Amino acid sequence: MKKVLYFIFTICFLTLWSSCRKDFEFTPSTGGLFFSKNTVYLDTVFTNIGSSTYTLKVYNTSNEDISIPSVRLALGENSEYRLNVDGMAGKEFQNVELLAKDSMFVFIETTIDINNLPSSNNEFLYTDKIEFGIGPTMQTVDLVTLVKDAVFIYPDKDNTTGVIETLTLNIDGEQVETDIEGRYLLPTEQTFTNDKPYVIYGYAAVGNGETLTVNPGARVHFHANSGLLISDGGSLHINGELSSDEELLENEVIFEGDRLEPNFSDIPGQWGTIWLFEGSTNNTINYATIKNASVAILSDGNANTPTDKLTITNSQIYNSSNYGILGRFTSIRAENLVINNSGLSSFAATQGGKYNVTHSTIANYWNNSFRQFPALLINNFVVDQNNVTNLFELTEANFNNCIIYGNDNPEFILDEIPDAAVAFNFKFTNCLLRFEDSNNNFSDANYNFNDVLHYENNTFNDDPDFMDARENKMIIGENSAAIGIIGNNPFSNNVPFDILNQSRTATPDMGAYQHTSF
Repeated sequence: MKKVLYFIFTICFLTLWSSCRKDFEFTPSTGGLFFSKNTVYLDTVFTNIGSSTYTLKVYNTSNEDISIPSVRLALGENSEYRLNVDGMAGKEFQNVELLAKDSMFVFIETTIDINNLPSSNNEFLYTDKIEFGIGPTMQTVDLVTLVKDAVFIYPDKDNTTGVIETLTLNIDGEQVETDIEGRYLLPTEQTFTNDKPYVIYGYAAVGNGETLTVNPGARVHFHANSGLLISDGGSLHINGELSSDEELLENEVIFEGDRLEPNFSDIPGQWGTIWLFEGSTNNTINYATIKNASVAILSDGNANTPTDKLTITNSQIYNSSNYGILGRFTSIRAENLVINNSGLSSFAATQGGKYNVTHSTIANYWNNSFRQFPALLINNFVVDQNNVTNLFELTEANFNNCIIYGNDNPEFILDEIPDAAVAFNFKFTNCLLRFEDSNNNFSDANYNFNDVLHYENNTFNDDPDFMDARENKMIIGENSAAIGIIGNNPFSNNVPFDILNQSRTATPDMGAYQHTSF
């Protein structure tokens, strides 16, 4: 009986409460909305490539529940923008309800075909508005997007199956079908100019006997898991030039990802690599900025060729999620090279090889306390898939007038498996080096810093006084320990100007930059 009475009491209470509850009554909005921003800049997008999703927050600061009669794009269905208002997708919405002291989100995206716009100089500023309300109380928020035209390079697809083409490569004299998505560049595509940016999907490959030439001022953008592949017998010539504006870098060649929003400007690992395949020859890079790759440059093989496989000068490599430069039994000559912020090593000279690096700054200020690799790694071996260790000769590894530094310690490691039959030749001359071994973990002969065959006139552990290493500003200041190399210095005579074309012949400094006051 008690249970029955309790049930009846509960039903009566709920009925009485519901009859007394005031239903929400929405008053038509007459303006007075507040917005998180007055203009939404969707930054820069390439033609026909979707933007990121941008957010606008709309606030009802009044004490009344309101209904916004209309939320719409001013250009209506013809607008190139897309909206999602409080969970609903479209371009126009009626009677959008918003409780008192509450807010809602408006999400905005766009995909624009520049060919449908009255563009000039390969870019167009596209605008529209979001209109809130109608009549004299209408409020608006501007939308702005810069649209750029581009040259797009895609892998081919099979018309029947839709399967994306993969590359066939010459490996040890055999044609091997790989799973690398991409295609070989056509002869008409083998010169990149500064007329339009280039956007590459998959790997754009250079075939045997062919050369990809990249002209001054070219901009090359890579989609995720994309890059360049210079195959056996191919060559890469990046012919950037000195720029007058250090911010615009108008004559420099720039390689980066295809996300142009500011939030992506320094995010590592957005694309793959520039892969100099074994057998590629005469690769040259001058005045290039390569940033936000997984491995900026991967150079394979050809350590014993008469000329260096890669010559890189006056160039900068930043924000690589793995390596800035990874060499595997290869030969590299570098002058006025700057590398910084790498998830593993900024410069890895592995499996032996030949390296001559002069007036370069090899640093690593990766913002991660768990980095386990130094700025510079040198070794002479590889362990294959059968767990067999193979040794390689390091015929030369000369670092002259360089800065090798970072936020970890030590910042160079010589990882040799000793073998009397395998050369391991290296030397650091006139360098500023970070190496402290308080726990005596590095006791072999390679770290005898008094051995003049391997170390000469170096400075250890003093501050290079970089302008802002976290932000990749690697110019040295007036208090830098890299200022003023003492003694005879033929290396500066061979590289008489720094990366900014400042003369260094009178009193050369270590690294790629002559010092300046910030």
